[in-house]
Amino acid sequence: MKSRGNTRSIAAVTVLAMAWVFTPVPADAQNAYITNQGIAPNFSDNVTVIDTVTNKVVKTISVGLAPSGVAVAPDGSRVYVANEAVKGTVSVIDTATNAVSATVAVGNNPVGIAVKPDGRKVYVANKGRQGTLSVIDTATDTVSSTIDVGLSPIGVAVKPDGSKVYVTNDAANGTVSVIDTATDAVTGTVEVGSHPVGVAVKPDGSKVYAANRDSRTVSVIATANNTVVATIDVGLAPFGVAVTPDGSKVYVTNLNNTVSVIATANNAVSSTISVGNGPVGVAFTPDGSKAYVANQFDHTVSVIATASNAVVATVDVGTSPIAFGIFIRPGFATTAGSPNLSRH
Repeated sequence: MKSRGNTRSIAAVTVLAMAWVFTPVPADAQNAYITNQGIAPNFSDNVTVIDTVTNKVVKTISVGLAPSGVAVAPDGSRVYVANEAVKGTVSVIDTATNAVSATVAVGNNPVGIAVKPDGRKVYVANKGRQGTLSVIDTATDTVSSTIDVGLSPIGVAVKPDGSKVYVTNDAANGTVSVIDTATDAVTGTVEVGSHPVGVAVKPDGSKVYAANRDSRTVSVIATANNTVVATIDVGLAPFGVAVTPDGSKVYVTNLNNTVSVIATANNAVSSTISVGNGPVGVAFTPDGSKAYVANQFDHTVSVIATASNAVVATVDVGTSPIAFGIFIRPGFATTAGSPNLSRH
């Protein structure tokens, strides 16, 4: 017969284990950070913050000139915004206050940006003529190294285990550069379609999806050997790309005001969704129930319920929203069995 003391101990351990697994997602995980680039020569300098529970705008944050790329850290504590001015910068937003806490000088015309899953490094694609990737040390908010990649790098994605970074090089003969994060050196180059832009990695790390703007296709790269294993026809001028947290679908924004939904099981388009005018960035809520799409020409964000693939809300934001990147906290940070990484 077990003693009461042992019973209480077992109960206490059980409660602690459940608290670890089901720790509530902090409030910052509910926010979408939408970069409003503006229209040349009148570039904007702000980010609209949307509460994804209410679909209401809760804040507008001043950042650098012509903000484009955006990435929320996996622990939800910081947001990194690439400001696509000629002498580019990255604005660091503290989500506890929704205010800029630091500004980091990077290369020319930064666009794509991604955070390593452990939060220690941020990778920024500098589209300017030099063709480089700036690596930011998040402990000091300074550039720790600069990596030469292909011509006009634009999209950046990090493998969920943090081992590799994938960069789209936006040229007619498009490529994806593969970078080893241990050495911050290019270890491979993959030929894809014409003018690759958006890029995303499947949550299990097995596949990379690159949207080829001029080819009207998405290239599927197997990460085991860095080869293209499928090419999928989508809509006109595909740009943004994101994978659902469960890895079952890929959403691709197309310039003809649609989003193509690709089933990862067979690499086929299973649905096409009509959204706003000129969709660019796309990202999911942590639970995967909603997708948010930034429509640059009508200055709105379309909210899609992923269960039905229907637009359930439209949110007015700033001028020419881009939101290129993971602008909502990644879903893997809230997976059952994973610790809550928030610093708040």
